Amino acid sequence: MARALAHAEPSARAETLAAKAAWPHVANGVPAHLGSYARNLIDTAAARASSLAVPTVLSEHEAQALIGASSGVAGSYRFFSVLASRGWTLLAADVHQSEHPHTASAARFARANVDLYIESVYDAHFALAKLGKDILRGYQKLGGTEAFASKLPEREVNALAAQYSEGNFRLYPHPRVHLGS
Repeated sequence: MARALAHAEPSARAETLAAKAAWPHVANGVPAHLGSYARNLIDTAAARASSLAVPTVLSEHEAQALIGASSGVAGSYRFFSVLASRGWTLLAADVHQSEHPHTASAARFARANVDLYIESVYDAHFALAKLGKDILRGYQKLGGTEAFASKLPEREVNALAAQYSEGNFRLYPHPRVHLGS
């Protein structure tokens, strides 16, 4: 599990860099008219989220064999990858639909749902930002250095937890959109 997360981290980091660049343009809701720069940032975030690496052991099918803390960590990473991918993809589609509507009802639908996609992206990154703490807690709960010996040294776990930290993956500011508004 730890090695799979270490392998996936560069992909998650690349998505997060794109997300952090686009986030200020959507955190307070999507304005009626975005400039091409902001649209490009959103499209880039959607593309990076769609190409997130999900190592086999973290996949839904393989993760069924995991137990304890490993199962929860795998689920959190999958939650992030699916929610970020869908959130950014739908957000980008809504931006396009709002600016180039095929019909007035399509534009209204896009505007009515965009806040849900903004919250989805935020929630995905919130889950990812908690992984570091979950990794440390799970490692200690399963016996730490004594249980894992040289197969998973504490320094590797600490480095992985530092990679999957709030500072690296959480989006700021908290979105100011209100679902159902």
